[in-house]
Amino acid sequence: MSKVVTFIADAGGCIVSKNILDHKGKLKWCVREESLNNMDNGWRFFSDIDTDEYLSKADNMCICDFNTVANIEPAIIAIYNCEVGTDIELVEENGKKFFLDNNTGKIFKL
Repeated sequence: MSKVVTFIADAGGCIVSKNILDHKGKLKWCVREESLNNMDNGWRFFSDIDTDEYLSKADNMCICDFNTVANIEPAIIAIYNCEVGTDIELVEENGKKFFLDNNTGKIFKL
């Protein structure tokens, strides 16, 4: 495995689907919740192939550094400072990526 690039120093931990970490699925859903402790930045990342059944098993999720996920999908660097309650979807169309706000259905403005 190659060295993880640190995009954001002391970015904290997040909860991420193992489908993303194992490169089985692409990062799709990004939700920021209240932090559980001072090491948790509140970000939760889910893949395009995650099902409710898959997500119901805690072993299918992993705690890791935000930068680990950003090395897989660098687009999330742009959303790091979004507020708690953020619920967005990473969309790729015609080779371009953007975030869609799941609460409003509008393109998420950073």
